[in-house]
Amino acid sequence: MASGAELEERRWNRFSETMASFHNYFKQEFNTIYDLADGSFNKRGMSLSSYLEIAKRLNSHLTMHHTIEERHFFPILAKRMPEFSTETEKAHIDAHKGIHTGLEELSTLVHKFKKEPSSYSPDEMRACLDGFREVLFAHLDAEVNDLRGENMKKYWTLEELEAIPI
Repeated sequence: MASGAELEERRWNRFSETMASFHNYFKQEFNTIYDLADGSFNKRGMSLSSYLEIAKRLNSHLTMHHTIEERHFFPILAKRMPEFSTETEKAHIDAHKGIHTGLEELSTLVHKFKKEPSSYSPDEMRACLDGFREVLFAHLDAEVNDLRGENMKKYWTLEELEAIPI
């Protein structure tokens, strides 16, 4: 059974742990898409079309996730946390721009390959993914780190933090 201090730490780390679960899923899906880009999706019983649907779904989920963060979550955090302020810290915003650019390129590529399956190129797909992997993964890890309880304690009371929807 967890002690009172352990339970309180879990409450402080709720944002970080919630975000980590989303972000780990995104990284896993990204890596799967990357690994299968060489055409090995066929060995798993997938068609090119079903493989491209997985890439399209990751794109949609990441876009939705970042849109929610940018419109609903970051503005609340930015009121007290410079890490999320568009005025004092551009790292999160710049990372989101880089990720959005990569997702737009992925969307264009998926559309192209769906329209003309014979144009599918493993090298082109991996190059696209390589183009934003680093910014995506670094950003996902930075957000989780910024939301850790020890950092949140600098800006919020536990009661205030628990009133923020996530």
